Amino acid sequence: MVEKSLDERTDEELVALAQAGDKEAEEAILSRYGGLVRYFARKFFLKDKETEDFAIEGTWGLYQAIEKYKSDMGSFKSFATKCIARRITDFYKTEKRTKKVPAEICVPYTDEELFDGDSNPEQTLIYNEEEKRLNKIMSRVLTDFEFKVFVMFLNGEKISEICEATGKNYKSVDNAIQRSKQKLKKALTEEK
Repeated sequence: MVEKSLDERTDEELVALAQAGDKEAEEAILSRYGGLVRYFARKFFLKDKETEDFAIEGTWGLYQAIEKYKSDMGSFKSFATKCIARRITDFYKTEKRTKKVPAEICVPYTDEELFDGDSNPEQTLIYNEEEKRLNKIMSRVLTDFEFKVFVMFLNGEKISEICEATGKNYKSVDNAIQRSKQKLKKALTEEK
């Protein structure tokens, strides 16, 4: 009996081989689903992120699908699609939520500190102190509404999302953000 080539095998057969340690089968699945990963990656956009960043996350989702797939889950294609989409969506949400810290309170680091594998307690302490300082200034110079709106803005919320959460119109929210920026810039300049 002639053995099937990798191209002739079903997704499920390739996954079973990959789970058994066959690297060629794993590469065949990754190649077969590369277009799907790129399709999902192109649907997302964030400032400072490239499509490639999303594609890398999608590929990790595909690796997880290969690892966790069991034949009783239905088709591998459906399972892989969910894993890829979920991984990219989670990455998008996490990056969108990442707090933006004003440049005035950023603590510089060297490449060695970034890649040494150990967290630097001194840098962490400095960052935490600077974050507390900024929160204290924000509490002092901003109104309650400005504070709430500006924190949401720093957390990456769109103005339309802030309007929905606060029940205010676009102009009110935009004005609050602009006033907050001016007040904080002035307060930070005076403190130096």
